[in-house]
Amino acid sequence: MSIQGTVGRRGDDALREDYKMVEVILSSPRGFCAGVVRAIDVVEECLERFGPPVYVKHQIVHNPYVVAELEQKGAITVEEVDEVPDGSLVVFSAHGSPPEDFEKAAERNLRVIDAVCPLVTRVHNEAKKYHREGKKVLLVGHQGHQEVRGTMGQAPMTLINDSAPLAEQEVSADMDWSDDTEVAVITQTTLSVGDTANAIGAIQDRFPGAVVRNDICYATTNRQDAVTQMAGLVDVVLVIGAQNSSNCNRLREVAEANGTPAYLINGPDEINPDWLVGRQRAGITSGASTPEVLVEAVIAELRPEKVTLLEGAEEDITFTLPRDLR
Repeated sequence: MSIQGTVGRRGDDALREDYKMVEVILSSPRGFCAGVVRAIDVVEECLERFGPPVYVKHQIVHNPYVVAELEQKGAITVEEVDEVPDGSLVVFSAHGSPPEDFEKAAERNLRVIDAVCPLVTRVHNEAKKYHREGKKVLLVGHQGHQEVRGTMGQAPMTLINDSAPLAEQEVSADMDWSDDTEVAVITQTTLSVGDTANAIGAIQDRFPGAVVRNDICYATTNRQDAVTQMAGLVDVVLVIGAQNSSNCNRLREVAEANGTPAYLINGPDEINPDWLVGRQRAGITSGASTPEVLVEAVIAELRPEKVTLLEGAEEDITFTLPRDLR
């Protein structure tokens, strides 16, 4: 994985006239998780081994900087399998893909390298297993998210919005089942830990015998725990990452839930000086698909007198490349 590059500062000192940043507290862990590193490595390995172009179905990870870096090397991002020329090489994104995408690829004689995160694959396998056992499968997640689309294609299931009470779910009509119905609950890997616990609790109230697999991944949990710890120490939190990144949005929400104003930005160009007026300590974290170069660029823009690293959980997880690339 070699996403590097530089991100320039704006260089507009007038933006700093209304604030003086004394300290930046840097959350840890932050940034790339093992699944993201693996997905980026897959694209780079394909480019090196087979040469460009390498097509990528959906953004390989949800970060425009990463996508742009890979596209500069010869990757071409598409949203639908039908956009890939017949006979080409295509990498499926880290978020996971439904079976019909593989079927379409086969019809077009595409060579598929699946960069799905192994932790997402585990959720897919759970869905298929519980369906085979005759259980009603409930997926807690965000409607329309790429990971949810991929998971819901694995077996019949009902989507539960993690942030809304069960009684208010639009899909509740699909759950007109007796209380003793055999139910299995699986989750999207990048959800809010707190909201998901509430959603699972509501499901268990309705179906006391439900089998529950909380599939929120280690990286999501660790980064939310770190933000919870950091939020009480700072005046404002800046989450570095993309607007379409589920785990980045959850980090912002966690900071706000702990009483600290928080903003999600892609990089230094999106800092609004008004956020920083009268605030001397900023907390900085980044989502699991955000490269460290963007964090460094934001710190450079703030130019604090001091940077303090807030130690958190150690992460030493790695994933091997897909079998086709080993």
